[in-house]
Amino acid sequence: MDSNVGNDETMTAGHTGQQQVRSATASHKVCAPAHQSRPRNFRRCAIVAAAILAVFAMACSADNSTTAQTIPPSTEPNDTATTTTAELGLPSPPSTTILQAEPSPTPPTTEAMTVATAPATTLPEERRDSAIPTIVLSDGDLLDQVIERGWLNCGVSTGRNVAFSEQRSDGHWLGIDADFCRAVAAAIFGDANAVEFVPLTPAERFVELQWGSVDVLIRNTAWTQNRDTGIELDFGPPIYYDGQQVMARASDGFSATSRIQDLSEAVVCTSAGTSTERVFAAAADEAGITVTLVTYETFDFVTQNFIDGACDAITADGSALIGRMVHQQGEQRWVIFPPVPLSREPLAPAYLHDQSRFGDVVNWTVFATIIADQYAVTSQNIDSLLAIGALDPEALRLLGASNSYELQTHMGLAADAFYRVISQVGNYDEIYNRSFGPIGMTRGGSLNALWIDGGLMYAPPAR
Repeated sequence: MDSNVGNDETMTAGHTGQQQVRSATASHKVCAPAHQSRPRNFRRCAIVAAAILAVFAMACSADNSTTAQTIPPSTEPNDTATTTTAELGLPSPPSTTILQAEPSPTPPTTEAMTVATAPATTLPEERRDSAIPTIVLSDGDLLDQVIERGWLNCGVSTGRNVAFSEQRSDGHWLGIDADFCRAVAAAIFGDANAVEFVPLTPAERFVELQWGSVDVLIRNTAWTQNRDTGIELDFGPPIYYDGQQVMARASDGFSATSRIQDLSEAVVCTSAGTSTERVFAAAADEAGITVTLVTYETFDFVTQNFIDGACDAITADGSALIGRMVHQQGEQRWVIFPPVPLSREPLAPAYLHDQSRFGDVVNWTVFATIIADQYAVTSQNIDSLLAIGALDPEALRLLGASNSYELQTHMGLAADAFYRVISQVGNYDEIYNRSFGPIGMTRGGSLNALWIDGGLMYAPPAR
């Protein structure tokens, strides 16, 4: 559900699956820094050739029995970090046409699109995440490296992801993802501002994490089996439970009770490089409908084409759709459906496999915000509660109070590491309300409520 600001041109010839997609492709700076304000890991350049060869090897070994067809692109460069099911030799679901529209500074003179149609077979479990070569550059202990560097490199969205990681005009980052980046920095350094936000598209995020460009990815990323095992990442506790839905115009006859079946023959748009393509394609297949699924590199392009009428509907996680509805629907009236989401999307921090000390810090930073929420310890009352001793022994241990038998020093942190997290960033409820309150979302009755309130937010005991 990533987004960037930009212009894209899309021309639609009806809703029959036959479209002209005119786009150009932004050049991908393989060895250039994504952010210039501080040094980054330049070892990535040494293995770029290996990464490219790995991708080409996967493409060359693809099963030629697929009926996917590629229309040759224009002579404009096309270096975006996306991979189609056709390139991987993987069939798409029946009755689904997938088109990729990728933006660039200058439109090519001819139409460039990838069209994939498939035989009537079930969609395999492999997804485009599998195309990412496993290239892990970490030498030694990551926590020690981060401490020695003096700040945390945290991967987030490209700055327009409402409620998750949104960058204001003054450069300040807002949202639940940005705040948990700050929380991890506060736990490690005692300073929530000791963090470098690294903007990443969905297609870039995992490769940049493996290359060492970021230490942790907190970028509304769903924890899935393939991401956990297939590309050798580890995930922390979910910080938000979401689910994929669809947004369409009420003027087109859709309502909050509409079903996937109501999208028959529609043009549905979504972001490239995410699991939303597979989830929606499977839902359309199960509903027995024919749709045209168009993908764009960023969710900004997806939303703009929806506003312009090139898309009948768009699909993403429900929270992302609500954010766009609040900020961009204008005079149009948009509706989100179906009532029961199409998928389970536990959004969680991701970090390199086999970095258990760093992973423990990330995990227990999240747990600390949940435990503080349980005991109603906030950034506003934490000092007064400690002063009068009005806290449970578990909370005292977690906050590093004297004679509390705290465990933070055994993790390589200061005893009061999680006190710094709560006092500077807040507990989970504060973070949630600061992020989702402005778009009208509340925790009550949702999966993001504490377990004692019927939700799924739950932490192991701090003992």
